[in-house]
Amino acid sequence: MSLALASAPTARTAPSISAAPVRAIADGAPIARLAAPAAELASPAPRVRAVPEGTEARGFVLYVGIDETKATEDGTTLHRIVEALRRLTAEVAPSAETYAAVALAPEGAGGRDVDVVRLALQDPAALAKQREAQGDVRDDSDRHPNGVIIDISRKRVLLDGEPAGLTYKEFELLQYLVLREGRTIDRHELIDSLWNADDEAPSERTIDVHVRRLRSKLAHYQDIVRTVRGLGYRFDRHADVSIRQASTPSPDVF
Repeated sequence: MSLALASAPTARTAPSISAAPVRAIADGAPIARLAAPAAELASPAPRVRAVPEGTEARGFVLYVGIDETKATEDGTTLHRIVEALRRLTAEVAPSAETYAAVALAPEGAGGRDVDVVRLALQDPAALAKQREAQGDVRDDSDRHPNGVIIDISRKRVLLDGEPAGLTYKEFELLQYLVLREGRTIDRHELIDSLWNADDEAPSERTIDVHVRRLRSKLAHYQDIVRTVRGLGYRFDRHADVSIRQASTPSPDVF
């Protein structure tokens, strides 16, 4: 298991930021050496690399690759690392918002922890490298004559080769059920997991409306989302359902 902490969760990419001040401190430079002339302080801060003109940086992602065993060997836990990073962020930038997610991988999957995290969080550079290593699988494979393709890595659903046209929340709902295949998820868990604290929490009736709309868009494949009377909802995979994702499932909130 690995984790990543993101500041300002609306940012989708991790721009590269100059680490010169960090190196100066790490090299043991005295405090006096870190003081900048007044003219230098007045000059505008350099733009973050990889941010094109006409856009603005809204935050960044720091990928942290470490599994639970390594964390234990280091005398800590993933939760403690997350909390330490959050405290540091609050100290350095009190107005920053943070969001943490754990990247899950099958036991014994191997690979570098940080690469697992980058793929699970859909880092564009990591995904491009993976496609190149796999021989650049083309979209021809998407032209499935019939059946359902739930493409978690690209956040889309194809029905008999045609896009299902799900909204963001509908896809998140389906994805949540898919990643917990065969388990009945009650409405309260869906509300707690898919709606942020800043959002207005929906009622159980609203969840039913979301599921009904999702099933409507799944058309004649709608029975892959089962209603378990009195309990909640469950994803049932059929033989004509294909699930595609990166080497790891999408992350869950830490």
